[in-house]
Amino acid sequence: MLRISNSVELGDWEIELNPIRAQGAGGQNVNKVASAIHLRFDINRSSLPPFYKERLLALGDQRITQDGVVIIKAQRFRTQEHNREDALERLRELIREAVKQRRARKPTKPTRSAKRKRVDAKTRKGKTKALRGKVIE
Repeated sequence: MLRISNSVELGDWEIELNPIRAQGAGGQNVNKVASAIHLRFDINRSSLPPFYKERLLALGDQRITQDGVVIIKAQRFRTQEHNREDALERLRELIREAVKQRRARKPTKPTRSAKRKRVDAKTRKGKTKALRGKVIE
């Protein structure tokens, strides 16, 4: 069971974990031990509430395919158990971030003094650049 919040849990049958060989340096050990974990989670077939599914599918995350499958590759640690925990934790964080309520942005206008300071700075910069011209003899 993967607990997302107090009311939302994912069953073990919903998450597919496959051990694979890790990439990168690691000597002889990396060539014979499948310590990395490949996690697959199908959003559409999951038991998540519809709100969670909508928010996840609307995310522009590269870990989510067009078919709605989350793919996470965990190979940060040397042991398979640590990588399994890391993959599950990353899935949990992805789901939590997707359903987090964002505060609406209120458009603001610059103050009068800010506008004046901006124009004054532009004028000063222009005068400095004007002095950089060729010297007339």
